Amino acid sequence: MRHLFLNGPVQNGPFTFETKPGKAVGIRLAAALNAIIGAPPVPHLWNTVTLAGDLRHRQADRRQVREAFEADLIAAKYPPGQSPVAGTLTDADAEVASVALEMIESNLRAGTLVVSRETVPTCRVCGHMTGNGTHPCNACGSTETQPCTGLHLVAELAKDRPVLDRSDIHASHRQEPKHLQNTASNVTQRLILTRTRDHGIDLSPLGLAGLVLDPRVGIHATVLAVARRHQADTAVMTITQNAANHIAAHGQHFREHFGTRLQYALHGHLPYDHTADLRAVYEAYKASPGAKMAFETWFLPLISLKEKTATRPQQLPALFKHYMRAHMVQPAEADEAVINAIRRAVASGDTGWIMNKPELANVMAATRLAATYPYVG
Repeated sequence: MRHLFLNGPVQNGPFTFETKPGKAVGIRLAAALNAIIGAPPVPHLWNTVTLAGDLRHRQADRRQVREAFEADLIAAKYPPGQSPVAGTLTDADAEVASVALEMIESNLRAGTLVVSRETVPTCRVCGHMTGNGTHPCNACGSTETQPCTGLHLVAELAKDRPVLDRSDIHASHRQEPKHLQNTASNVTQRLILTRTRDHGIDLSPLGLAGLVLDPRVGIHATVLAVARRHQADTAVMTITQNAANHIAAHGQHFREHFGTRLQYALHGHLPYDHTADLRAVYEAYKASPGAKMAFETWFLPLISLKEKTATRPQQLPALFKHYMRAHMVQPAEADEAVINAIRRAVASGDTGWIMNKPELANVMAATRLAATYPYVG
């Protein structure tokens, strides 16, 4: 399999997809693109290695093991009957840990990672690693810190290439994100990849007991684990520019594994808070509930791939009209030549077909998503 699209793991915070549909954009976008290129359904990916998750679990019934606790929170995100067909995978699952440790060992042999003694600021009360400054510890609230020296996993960023270059972005050349490439490089040359967390990828096999892998690395391993499962050549992570900027440096040495390359497909934010304003245009087109659902959960995520920063609320009526016009002229059977051309465009990161009515109509016919799209992703 050449390409496989997967969502950038969603942080398992206090929300549901019904109340925060914007959280599902990356999931929906990956599902739509995989359907177009004929790839199988993939699991929805989740980020559970967070300090907020540690604190939430500490405050809950501690008799429930963390994995089950996170699984219950994730399941509650989905509307009834809309669990993902291919299930879910988190950044702390055994399959992900195996891939992550393989990549770490490979990087240690190459010298791009080292295990070294480092002095880091820690909380004097609870031992949690803290940042520089005088703010209270995020884990316990104490303001007392002390330097602590111990073994840590450290990444040496490459000096012969940028943190994020053109080959790391899944997009056509005219959509090259030069600003992101510049801002992603604004990091220190050495990055400590170990963290003090209750939950995560345990680094004790490397002699780093009590420490877990930085989740910004684990996110990459999660995507590559699914790609390996499906034997994909290229794993494309759907992600916002802000999120990519946050994780790119930590992923520099974790974007390739056993011949699989990881790229970022950047998408923008969608104005879901304003979809209620479309009531009049929905009525004018006599749109069915299925058509409205397909527009909001299938077509708008595709638009987010084209509008890589944000879609404006004022654009929604025109976008719905374009969607409905394509819906109404879709052929009984898709033109195979057109679909093959669109698949090549998807594989190259070209989004021009999305606003081409005949091409969009053929995609609708090929994937049978014109009338209804009844799932989160």
